[in-house]
Amino acid sequence: EQLRAARPDAKFLELVHRLDRDTSGILLLAKKRSALTNLHEQIREGELDKRYLVLVHGDWKNQKQHIKLPLFKYNAADGERRVRVQADGLASHTIFNLLRRYGAFALLEAELKTGRTHQIRVHLSSSGFAIAGDDKYGDFALNRALQKAEGTRIAFKRMFLHAHQITFMHPESGKPVTLNAPLPPECEKFLASLEKTSA
Repeated sequence: EQLRAARPDAKFLELVHRLDRDTSGILLLAKKRSALTNLHEQIREGELDKRYLVLVHGDWKNQKQHIKLPLFKYNAADGERRVRVQADGLASHTIFNLLRRYGAFALLEAELKTGRTHQIRVHLSSSGFAIAGDDKYGDFALNRALQKAEGTRIAFKRMFLHAHQITFMHPESGKPVTLNAPLPPECEKFLASLEKTSA
């Protein structure tokens, strides 16, 4: 609605996909219904490539790791929508690539092969890796500690999950399009402070 208000001249403006509330990065919009339909078809067929940068706490071992865990959506007692790994859940697949280690943290690129709600967050937490700042599936004691600066490490008060790249076929030209979004400044600064801490 905010986008429509900012672009009153746009006759059609619809989200192609969603991002979790605390996730930063690329959000694709369609300005034509035909483009929206085409892009949704690409998503269904697994032709749209979405990649995220994520910082996890823990000893990440593998350069490349596939996580295939079925995900089940449910409502928690407080009415909040949650997701958990459950045998009769929807098939879900994420590929994680290790980009860099920062002491007790690891920066990963997550490649979504399926697009389930909270998929990256639940795949990581269920595998023993908390995303820095994840207040729903993360390590709450760690999040509290990260909110205060310690030594050369600066305070960090958000979830470190960022949609940094999306590749799709342009609905009209049929040519591949890749969009990139740099990490937000607060994430860059936090990584720089971790680098000093782990040096």
